[in-house]
Amino acid sequence: MTDLPFHESFPEPVDESFDGDQFDLADRQALRRVAGLSTELQDVSEVEYRQLRLERVVLIGVWTEGSATEAENSLAELAALAETAGSVVLEALMQRRDRPDPATYVGSGKAAELRDVVVSSGADTLICDGELTPGQLTHLEDVVKVKVIDRTALILDIFAQHAKSREGKAQVALAQMQYMLPRLRGWGASMSRQAGGRVAGGGGIGTRGPGETKIETDRRRIRDRMSRLRREIAHMQTARDTMRAQRRRAAVPSVAIAGYTNAGKSSLLNRLTGAGVLVEDALFATLDPTVRRAQTPSGRPYTLTDTVGFVRHLPHQLVEAFRSTLEEVAQADVVLHVVDGSHPDPEGQLRAVRQVLAEIDAADLPELVVVNKADAADPAVLDRICRLERDAVVVSARTGAGLDRLAARLDELLPRPSVQVELLVPYPYGALLARAHRDGEVLETQHTSAGTLLRARVPASLAAELEQVAASPARQVSPSG
Repeated sequence: MTDLPFHESFPEPVDESFDGDQFDLADRQALRRVAGLSTELQDVSEVEYRQLRLERVVLIGVWTEGSATEAENSLAELAALAETAGSVVLEALMQRRDRPDPATYVGSGKAAELRDVVVSSGADTLICDGELTPGQLTHLEDVVKVKVIDRTALILDIFAQHAKSREGKAQVALAQMQYMLPRLRGWGASMSRQAGGRVAGGGGIGTRGPGETKIETDRRRIRDRMSRLRREIAHMQTARDTMRAQRRRAAVPSVAIAGYTNAGKSSLLNRLTGAGVLVEDALFATLDPTVRRAQTPSGRPYTLTDTVGFVRHLPHQLVEAFRSTLEEVAQADVVLHVVDGSHPDPEGQLRAVRQVLAEIDAADLPELVVVNKADAADPAVLDRICRLERDAVVVSARTGAGLDRLAARLDELLPRPSVQVELLVPYPYGALLARAHRDGEVLETQHTSAGTLLRARVPASLAAELEQVAASPARQVSPSG
């Protein structure tokens, strides 16, 4: 095992004075975690068992493939995740293996060494840079004698802390229970107690009978709650689909901001729309999608959606639970793929995000790569990314550099209205003319004594309304090429 210099890899906090009014920053800071005030429960049930109370942690990673730099970057990211969850990282260790040990993840000898590191550092939690099987989790905890969690559980805990909306909380709770169900267990014999006949009378219908252990009862309750959460999420998805359909009927193009966590997506949203959403130098600061209306330099309206950030090895449970939210990306007209140009491995970020986009059937959408944080990035790295990506724009959401070029390129990518019209709109129908300016692309207007001669590209529904009120037969109504 070798110690990793993970502290030196974290950037100093940047000036966020250009990131809007931060309307919900006070809410985020209203309650803060206080370390050292936890009481371990002797007998718990359901999701309470694996609740994370991270304080002083040691990190361990198994390097199985790739270069040493990639392995160190992954462990440095794990340290950033741990700090985001509210813990203090004491040590970071890495082991070179062909594959993780099936019993203890690192092997019995290294597990004993880990125990010595945990004791000497005074840590109370060990975090593994990978997803552990239930058996690995149990065996490793038996050796190191402290709480052991994996990367998946850590990300789920961060999501649980940051979720604000009812839908976000339900999605996180479902993902947590999907992860914890096969790992549910207890201390000692507390979870193997049987309840049968009159002994289980307090448990109600379903707990009486020939005998059911406490862990079986808890698993059944978790499954029941998972079913309820799925129904709630499906109901909330219906409301989201309705709002999305309304935007579609208005023929307003949609743009989704996707990218790696902490790449600067919310800062970019604030710069383009003045949304004032929370911007924080932390992983997964944004979980709930934010939709704002914006305009291109030519005056064309579109909606801009800020979505949850992605990360390497994003838990499958989260992708499934957040599928209704991620559909904002899958059904967008254009995807702004934001990547942190100052990150040690921006190409790795691009690959990780595209892997998730493929899972939600959004890989074939028009994509514009936005290389953010240009003010802090190495110019050579920026040049390398622009050579590799066929359509990329370099910007700095903090300073505003490159945003004009981004807006112009976005104007080119947005879909055009489908029907071209040339007709005379009588003056009493000025509202339709205003809609043509708002929802379409006006090419030319000329005022006459009978009304306004309009030549424009508009949605098909608006073209039909304009034909009905035209003062004279349309001189040209044709689908645009």
